[in-house]
Order: sequence, then C-alpha cells, then structure tokens
Amino acid sequence: MQNFEFYNPTKIVFGADTIAKLSTLVPEHARVLILYGGASAEKNGTLAEVRAALGQRHVQEFGGIEPNPSYETMLRAVEQLRREKLDFLLAVGGGSVIDGSKFAAAAALYDGEPWEIMQSFGSAVTAALPLGVVLTLPATGSEMNNGGVITRKSIQTKLPFHSSHVFPRFSVLDPSKTYTLPGKQVANGIADAFVHIVEQYLTYPAGGMAQDRFAEGLLQTLVEIAPRALARPDDYEVRANLMWVASLALNGLIGAGVPQDWATHLIGHELTALYDIDHARTLAIVLPSLLQSQRDAKRAKLLQYGARVWGIDAGGEDERITAAIQRTRAFFESLGIGTRLSDYGLGQEAVDAVVAQLQAHGMTALGEHKKIDLAASRAILHAAL
Repeated sequence: MQNFEFYNPTKIVFGADTIAKLSTLVPEHARVLILYGGASAEKNGTLAEVRAALGQRHVQEFGGIEPNPSYETMLRAVEQLRREKLDFLLAVGGGSVIDGSKFAAAAALYDGEPWEIMQSFGSAVTAALPLGVVLTLPATGSEMNNGGVITRKSIQTKLPFHSSHVFPRFSVLDPSKTYTLPGKQVANGIADAFVHIVEQYLTYPAGGMAQDRFAEGLLQTLVEIAPRALARPDDYEVRANLMWVASLALNGLIGAGVPQDWATHLIGHELTALYDIDHARTLAIVLPSLLQSQRDAKRAKLLQYGARVWGIDAGGEDERITAAIQRTRAFFESLGIGTRLSDYGLGQEAVDAVVAQLQAHGMTALGEHKKIDLAASRAILHAAL
C-alpha cells in the first residue's frame, strides 16, 4: 500500500426530515447565499424547507446554475457575494450546484483573475467562504470532498480543481428529496458513482486489501440497487443506499493509499465541453473502450474486478477480461445510457476535436501509469464510435 494522508472534515447529517437541522448547522449571524439550479428545488418544496430552517438570518438567493456549471454563471454569484457582503454559501442541489458553489466560495476571496483557480487546478486557492450543502441528487460525491469541475463556455474548456479550503462544513442528505428526480438523472447518478469507484480501483494491485473490498462492495451495491432505483422512485431504503454509496464513492476513503486513473474523466470532460453531453454519459462512452485499450496494463485488476464484482470465474484470462468489459458496457446500457459516440450523433469529427482539446489542455499523459498519450486517447475514442 502506498503512503497517504486522509482528511475529510465534512459533517454528514443523514436521513429523512433533516433539513430542519440547518437552524443549528448554519451560524446564527451568517449572511447566507442559497445557490440552486432550476425550478425543481422550488417545486418540490425543498427551498421552502431551507428558508424556514434558516429563520431570521439574512438570506439571499442565486438560481440558474446549469448542469456542468459555467464559469460565466458563477462569476455572477461571486459578484453578488462581494457586493452584498455575504459570508456563508448554502448549495441546494446536486454536484453541479455544489461544484459551482465551491468555486464561488473560493473566487469571492481571490485577489486575481478567478480563472486562475481553474488553471492552477485549485492550488492558487488560499482561502474560501464557508459552505454547506443540502443534497438533492446523489451522483458526484461533491457533498463530501474538496473538488469540483467548472466549464468556461467561451473557450469550450472544462477543468477540475481541488482545495482543502472548499470542503463543505456540513452536508444534509435526505433520501426522500430524491423521489421526484427524473429517471435520466437517477441513471446518470448511478453511472457517475460507478465510474468514480472504478477510477480509484481498476488500476493495478497495490496491496490495498481494505480499499479493494470496500470499492467492490460499493460497485456490487450499485449493480444490485440500480433496477429498483429506476423502477421504484419512492423506495426510501434504495434511495438511501444510493445516496450514501455516491458519497462514499468520492470522499477520499477508497482512493487512499492506492493508484488512481481518472483518464476516463479527463477525456469525458472534453466531450462535455464541446458537445454538452451529460457528464455521466461521457463516462459511459469512454470507460468500456478505455478498459479494452488498457486491458494489458490493467490485467490483474480486470480479472479481480470480473471475479469479485460480476462473478466471472470461468474460462481463460482473456475471455474473462472481455466478459468483464462487456458486462460493464451492458450495465450502463441497462440504465438507458448510450455507450457509443454514435448514440449522441457524433462521428469521426468528434474524435479529432476531442484529441485537439486534450492537446491544447496538456492532457498528453493520462492514466495511472501516465502512458495514455494522444495516440492512445485517439484510439480509445475511435473504438467508442
């Protein structure tokens, strides 16, 4: 096992009817900015509960944060924070709202050009306003980590950032708030959490026995509950398990002390920036092809993954690896998610455009071994046509 440091200060408040606890979680004299996405949080009553719990605190709101939050939109939130001298952010939504809020929390106190935060991948951040979360969409794990992703639409660039300063102080996770989610968003959340786990697990053996078993258990749980999560939207136990698995998938625990990949995400980010495909769906496009491309480098873990997650233990090694990759693709497709570029109306022109973006952004040595160069990325995308 590799050396590691693990730090996660986010307090989790989990369960039904927990939004009322904002009355004690948010400082009494805080000047609060509630950030959210579209109209669903208003329609399903979540925002009303949040407002009631905040009581007599000074509260303002900022809505309209889009899926794949844009730099342009979040700059308007930064302007409001500064102009109104607000000092506490409360993100009400899923990963996009939380990611955007993290960026705004850091940018509000940043002296330079805020895009430098993204260009430095977060290393330029030295302070941030405090942030809390009310989670309504289990998917990204952003409610319990120190990272986010922002898209600058004007230059079609999507970049990740990390900083210990943007860990949420707390996150309220009420599974019942997911009942009204559209099936597409639930499917995306399942796929997103699945790939987050795979990025930290499906690399090469590093002696992380606990991490491996933990990751495999989370993957098995997603496979088990996925059909019920889509078919029975008001099943509390299923939604509770989905919500918690998504948080555990990317709170730093299963990735501690083991190698990590993240090439699927970095290639997928370019697809989102160029063609506005849902983040989770870009992952489903890239991952099966990437696993096929990297089957020799990932051989030992692919065999382990096939046996422990999918129960594939018959046949030769190459046959088992092929079966494990096929089961992965079939899982995404069982969620109603296309796994080919052609499913989204894209062809060879998309391969060329994504590779050009990867080159422009310096993404020329990806993966756990840093050996996925531009030619390899091209081959992965071509195989995904």
